[in-house]
Amino acid sequence: MSRVAISRVAVREGVLRWAVNRAGLTPDDLQKKFPKIQQWVTGESQPTFRQLESLAKSTLTPLGFFFLPEPPEERLPIPHFRTLGGGTPDRPSPNLLDTVQMMQRRQSWMREFLIDQGQEPLPYVRSAQPEEQPTAIVNRLRRLLRFDEEWAAQQPTWTGALRALREAIEDAGILVVFNGIVDNNTHRKLDPGEFRGFVLVDEYAPLVFVNGSDGKAAQMFTLAHELAHVFLGSSAAFDLREMQPADDPIEQVCNRVAAEFLVPERRLREVWPSIQDDPNCFQTIARQFKVSVLVAARRTLDIGLIQKNMFLDFYRGYQQDERRAAARRPKGGDFFASQNLRVGRRFASAVVRAAGEGNLLYSEAYQLTGLYGKTFDRYAASLRIGRPQ
Repeated sequence: MSRVAISRVAVREGVLRWAVNRAGLTPDDLQKKFPKIQQWVTGESQPTFRQLESLAKSTLTPLGFFFLPEPPEERLPIPHFRTLGGGTPDRPSPNLLDTVQMMQRRQSWMREFLIDQGQEPLPYVRSAQPEEQPTAIVNRLRRLLRFDEEWAAQQPTWTGALRALREAIEDAGILVVFNGIVDNNTHRKLDPGEFRGFVLVDEYAPLVFVNGSDGKAAQMFTLAHELAHVFLGSSAAFDLREMQPADDPIEQVCNRVAAEFLVPERRLREVWPSIQDDPNCFQTIARQFKVSVLVAARRTLDIGLIQKNMFLDFYRGYQQDERRAAARRPKGGDFFASQNLRVGRRFASAVVRAAGEGNLLYSEAYQLTGLYGKTFDRYAASLRIGRPQ
């Protein structure tokens, strides 16, 4: 055992306390694994280097942070909007920070790759202005995606409409990622209460991230909201509680655009008189527009067809039903389909191509995708020729 591994490491007690709090833990939470954690936090004793390495892993803290004289001030590199006066959280979670930073690395690589390939900047990025009418922006969104006003109605289900929307956005040149965990670490689940998604705007490689831990019903609205952000040129993270934006002008415009894109007001007002007395009116709207009942209910509230108390009663019941349904869903699923969501087919295809042509080291490809060795090879093969037998 090396001397540095067994020697005590002088660490400021404030940094230790900060690291424990940063992970949303208390010394008591770590007592079993680190019997002297209380003494470390109060400064009565110091950990060994190996103990410090283990503590860093347990608290999701970079090891180097422990050697700073004062705790660092960690901030998201993009605005974080919170709904209902929730304000900006004092400190973003390690899971959110690590996810945003990982997506920034992917976006940076993709930008350089596309420029090397001779791609021109995407003309629709930052092409909209906040003062424009939502319908004008929506019309341009549809033209970009090659959708008409009835695009969703042509899908058999709203989950099919979500898939069609995701694929059309990728085909338009936007990186799309759906993931409910940090990279492929199933022990680090992303909290939809903290954020439902975020957008990293770039004229070559815009990226939208949807929190896969969120209910499927909310994901379509999040995705449409993020697409509006790309047009308006505004990077941000958001929680969209009750599918409502924060008190920010751009957030509110993005919400109006998303709502109009998914459920056009003109069409909804046409059908409303014939269904307004139906106890299953939201389900009827959902079937017609191929959105979830949650999106349908929220839209009727937004244009003044129902009162807020009616929506809130529905929303609370819907959340309870969603939790019960989530508990019954089988775990796992198709590995290759999951990676198309977690990595993004457009991004993964570019990485596989660059590695195959010798323009990217495989070690770098592994880090960019979170897939290593034979797992990467199998996924790469699935992109080229379908799932291996």
